[in-house]
Amino acid sequence: MPSLQAFSSKDLTTEPLIIQACVEVENWDSCLMNIRAEVQRIGPPTPESVLTAALRASLNEARLAVQTITKFTSFSVSYREQIAIEDCKELLDFSVSELGWSLSEMGKIRAGDRNPHYQGNLEAWLSAALSNQDTCLEGFEGTDRHLESFIKGSLNQVTQLINNVLAMYTQLHSLPFKPPVNSTGFTSSVFPEWMTEGDKELLHASPVGMHADAVVALDGTGHYRTITDAINDAPSYSSRRYVIQVKKGVYSENVDMKRKKTNIMLVGDGMGETIVTGNRNFMQGWTTFRTATVAVSGQGFIARDMTFRNTAGPKNHQAVALRVDSDQSAFYRCSMEGYQDTLYAHSLRQFYRECSIYGTIDFIFGNGAAVLQDCKMFSRVPLPLQKVTITAQGRKSPHQSTGFSIQGSSVLATQPTFLGRPWKQYSRTVFMNTYMSSMVQPRGWLEWNGDFALNTLWYGEYKNYGPGASLAGRVNWPGYHIIKDAATAKFFSVEQFIDGLSWLPATGVKFTAGID
Repeated sequence: MPSLQAFSSKDLTTEPLIIQACVEVENWDSCLMNIRAEVQRIGPPTPESVLTAALRASLNEARLAVQTITKFTSFSVSYREQIAIEDCKELLDFSVSELGWSLSEMGKIRAGDRNPHYQGNLEAWLSAALSNQDTCLEGFEGTDRHLESFIKGSLNQVTQLINNVLAMYTQLHSLPFKPPVNSTGFTSSVFPEWMTEGDKELLHASPVGMHADAVVALDGTGHYRTITDAINDAPSYSSRRYVIQVKKGVYSENVDMKRKKTNIMLVGDGMGETIVTGNRNFMQGWTTFRTATVAVSGQGFIARDMTFRNTAGPKNHQAVALRVDSDQSAFYRCSMEGYQDTLYAHSLRQFYRECSIYGTIDFIFGNGAAVLQDCKMFSRVPLPLQKVTITAQGRKSPHQSTGFSIQGSSVLATQPTFLGRPWKQYSRTVFMNTYMSSMVQPRGWLEWNGDFALNTLWYGEYKNYGPGASLAGRVNWPGYHIIKDAATAKFFSVEQFIDGLSWLPATGVKFTAGID
């Protein structure tokens, strides 16, 4: 079969695209027949109509997988298996949502709408949809794996279909719109589309006297005593900002904001003042996905002046303080405190400003597209023989638009520390304009397992400084890069990497659009 790269957007016929949509799909003949029929139903055969048909096939397969996995609930024999199955259902629901959003976006493109941000949206949503199935299967770690093998069979087809659609989309260049580039590199003052005029003041305002839709206070002076109760009563699928003020205190609860809880903003009284704490961990039988003290999934989430904490300690292994599946989410002056797996930047586009992250092993991990600016990373004492690693980015396909971009920040390591290690085949992480203390090890980066991913990862450093920033002793892996040109560095900027100019709040949550 010819490579997709052999075709141009001008001379492509639709048949090679239809074939590509079904590559390595188990039911090959059925896939071809269904997509051909759908293309004919949609209208004139074009690259856009093939992508639409392939998206619809992926969506149908994801829905079918949800139904199939639900049937496995009665076969689970352990608590961990039961949780893993529930994770799988939620994660596949994520994929259904993301594929649905993508299908809607393709409809606008086919109708002639040339919004320059469609490319960023589609790449973000398809990237997330591709990874959710992996997280589902990872939840069976610690079981006898008998259910995992059955469930994996149910997921193979949906995963392959999504992978094919993402590959087609990114390789074909048949949708030639790029996000607008702000060449100034200065701080932007653009607000996301979902922000009202009143929202813009929220990020400047003091909690005292600011308008809040709900107030949470442990002493009973608010509307609620728990954050969970306030979230449960918040409107679902809200198109306006819903502000929940959380007064200072230590809130011992696990907060899970589902995908229907959109445009929620949590405002605390400051890092170390408003604290949400839990101790769920892997050793208790939880999946890593479900250990999170706070989990946010609804689009457009903002948190300000909060601490998210997991107190399980290093001996209990995976124990997440904050998990984020919220597209176009922002965290301002927040602290994430844990040991192994503190901040789970699981999926979609995320921004962190003036935040503090504490941990030991892989304490910033996941497969989101995340930018961290002016943040501080603190190492903690690990277990004996453990090595402190800051990042473990989980990009599994070269076509995913995911990765971690850490800019203008500080690595304040007090233990021997490595910048990251490759959790998945195409792991992608860069540190730029960042201070590194002397405990950052001369090699900089750590292997995951032998030579796994060393050829395919993309790790980079650009204009870092401090006693641990010397490049003289760094690893010489094929995938490691000393970034020397501004164009490469700019790819990882807010404006390009997370399409930030289309959505990122700027007044209050300051951000630098480009890279110096």
